[in-house]
Amino acid sequence: MTNFIIKRIKSVGYAFKGAVLLITTEASIKVQVFMSILVTLAGFYFNISSTEWLIQILTIGLIMSVEGVNTAIEKMADFIHPDFNDKIGFIKDIAAGAVFISAIVAVIVACIIYLPKIF
Repeated sequence: MTNFIIKRIKSVGYAFKGAVLLITTEASIKVQVFMSILVTLAGFYFNISSTEWLIQILTIGLIMSVEGVNTAIEKMADFIHPDFNDKIGFIKDIAAGAVFISAIVAVIVACIIYLPKIF
């Protein structure tokens, strides 16, 4: 049981390290963090409801998670095949497309929450 707990604690440490690396080294996630701060401040300013907070937090988590997975896929693909390759490019494009889709969803969520409050 003790070994299980120690392994879980180490696992959380590795995950935290990965999140810090993602936020400190990747420009795209820095943009997402900045946007997340802006919409969080907007949430306080417009006094959004608990449901709106939940949806906003889930959306922020979604886009940052997908961005992290995209970054991991890109790094792994570059490691496996550093030179240009059509198949690697296809994989990277699909991963980037997933980020694009989550970003569109985030914009739609922001519009649904904030446009009625602004206008």
